[in-house]
Amino acid sequence: MAFTLPPYHPPDFHQPPLKDAPLVRFAPVLQPGIAPENYHATTIFPEYLQLHKGHWVLITQSRMDCVVVRLGDGSLLVKEFHHLQKGEEVALGRGENGEEGIFVHTEAFAPPRPLAEKFPFRTFPSRETSFSIDYDELYELLAHEREKGFILWVVGPAAVFDRDSREALVSLIKQGYIHGLLAGNALAVHDLEAALFQTALGQEIYSKRQVHLGHYHHLDALNLVRAAGSLARAMESGLVKDGVMHALWQQQIPYVLAGSIRDDGPLPEVITDVLSAQDAMRALCNRATTVIAVASQLHSIAAGNLIPGYRVLPEGQVRPVYFYVVDMSEFAMAKLANRGSLAARGILTNAQDFLVILARGLSRR
Repeated sequence: MAFTLPPYHPPDFHQPPLKDAPLVRFAPVLQPGIAPENYHATTIFPEYLQLHKGHWVLITQSRMDCVVVRLGDGSLLVKEFHHLQKGEEVALGRGENGEEGIFVHTEAFAPPRPLAEKFPFRTFPSRETSFSIDYDELYELLAHEREKGFILWVVGPAAVFDRDSREALVSLIKQGYIHGLLAGNALAVHDLEAALFQTALGQEIYSKRQVHLGHYHHLDALNLVRAAGSLARAMESGLVKDGVMHALWQQQIPYVLAGSIRDDGPLPEVITDVLSAQDAMRALCNRATTVIAVASQLHSIAAGNLIPGYRVLPEGQVRPVYFYVVDMSEFAMAKLANRGSLAARGILTNAQDFLVILARGLSRR
């Protein structure tokens, strides 16, 4: 069965309490980067603001923990606190049910509630949960999104520590199932190490055999690419001939490598200023309709904070953003949910196994 987007159920603004709701209030920013008192903080859900009586406006580019700014032409823009400029008008109100002119719509894509027992087992996913249906749904979803959406991947270095999973990730790039990628220095460095030395942290990526002086390999890879001047020059010169970063370069897929205090090197393309990295990540997150986060807890949470649970398409259609987090630990899934990414779905398995199964399943379609 072909994948179809679920219908969007807009609020009924002609019924109480929204019918009788006041207009949303705004207050000016008095100091750059500081929101006025009683500012409204955004969520992952669709949010409507009543600007004129009976005229509710949906925020089109939202993300959690930001504020809503009214521009000179009357349009609304979501901004991080540090981007606020003196004189900008910020929406006020902590109420979420219309009582202050703001409605947070939590049931936008809700299907009919299934009948449930009062005492069920297995209500939270764990490593014992069956995930066959999740893979089948992913195959259908990604086939749809390859043509009509923007598939954003968030990937940790474990994805390239194994030969087969590294090749699977390359295959997904070349088949068009990756439209953008967020990662840190480590993913790129160990992918380059594999390309240059066929190792990951000094261990052969297929046999897992320790290589003599292998602990130098990731540093040597960094040194060689830094000497080349950039990843692109390393590819163009033939220094790097294969792998994930090579496939991204070859297919002209945008990516962001965000820096960390732990980084060696780092690579020339790594953005070491955290706010600059956040801005670069947001540019890709603002396009995402499906996110697949694999074996990278911190980057997954960062992406979750930048991505709402919905997207307003150019033609005005409102659709959900699908967010999958793949990790061996229930903790990773719980931590993401506890940070506000309530719509994220977990697949609890080894990252390498997930990538290989996904790539094989998609190649059979």
